[in-house]
Amino acid sequence: MAERDPDAPGATGANLPALSPDPGAHAPQHLRLEAFVYGTVLALIVGWVLYIGKGIFAPIVMAMLVVFVIVGLTRQLARIPVVGAVLPLQLRYALAVVVSVGALTLIAYIAIDNVDRVAARAPAYQASLLGTIQSLAARVGFESEPTWATLRQILRDQVSLQSLIGSTVAAAASILGVAIVVLLYVTFLLIEQRAFAAKVDRLSSDPRSAALIRQIVADVNARVGSYLALKTLLGMLQAVVSWVVMWWFGLEFATFWAMLVVLLNYIPYIGSFLSVFFPVAMAIVQFGDPNTIVSLAIALVVVQFAIGNFLDPYLLGNSLNLSPAAILVSLSVWSGLWGLPGAFLAVPITAVMAIVFSEFAATRPIAVLLSRNGTLSGD
Repeated sequence: MAERDPDAPGATGANLPALSPDPGAHAPQHLRLEAFVYGTVLALIVGWVLYIGKGIFAPIVMAMLVVFVIVGLTRQLARIPVVGAVLPLQLRYALAVVVSVGALTLIAYIAIDNVDRVAARAPAYQASLLGTIQSLAARVGFESEPTWATLRQILRDQVSLQSLIGSTVAAAASILGVAIVVLLYVTFLLIEQRAFAAKVDRLSSDPRSAALIRQIVADVNARVGSYLALKTLLGMLQAVVSWVVMWWFGLEFATFWAMLVVLLNYIPYIGSFLSVFFPVAMAIVQFGDPNTIVSLAIALVVVQFAIGNFLDPYLLGNSLNLSPAAILVSLSVWSGLWGLPGAFLAVPITAVMAIVFSEFAATRPIAVLLSRNGTLSGD
């Protein structure tokens, strides 16, 4: 058999030049490294801007969250058997707005009402708490039981009461101001929603780009809006069951603690712990009986465990497709950037980021890392 010329076309040797040094062979790797560095710097700059501008950005995002809840409730109303299909869209929007505004008004009323009641009951709580402290001191073996005089002296040495009152009043005023701003944003965002579709169509002259934007917006509205609406309903269910438990034990301000359960339901992981911690702390002040306190704590933990581990996954499933690690990291990051509002907004913001990142080749790996099992909705 004649030997084949290695330089001939189609010969095996024709593929050998790829092994020779080629300056362009390493260009893609350099480009990837450069893109990574630029992306990291951009992320740090965006994080810094979000941190220093939290007073501006946080109310806007909170208003968008409220709008998502309203839109999600509107869609859930359409799924009501028999009646839902008949209700006009405008009527469903009106009902969702009334429910949302009514819930916020009820929360504000309960909070204000309970502040007055706590002030009226303060002497009784003081005596009960002092008895608990004295009983604990006797069990530990202190030489003398503490009194309110000694406790006040210790607190006075450690805490400035005037600065504490001032900071509390300032925080309350700040929360009220933010609530008003958020309400204004919600109003105008709902008005803007009528022309939003037309604006999206005119964002790009390329029909494919406009279709991609519409797809992203529709995906965000469907997934995040439904998640927030169902999360709100689950929070209300948790609050009702917790209220029944607290009422059964005779815990005072049970309605206020139930309202707190609704709000803390939006905070992943930590919210469930705080939903049990605050009522139990109240029980320590009110009852002072270890058996009652432990029984109440166990009952509330059972409620959180049952709804959080069975009903919550059944209704929500994997609607947002976020891994637990990504949720925990996002909770830490957004809490560090925006404080308590960031804790409430961490999951919806991360879900929106994952949806947007999944639509572009350059950021798709980030969406894969944020997902629960590496599979995206478009796969």
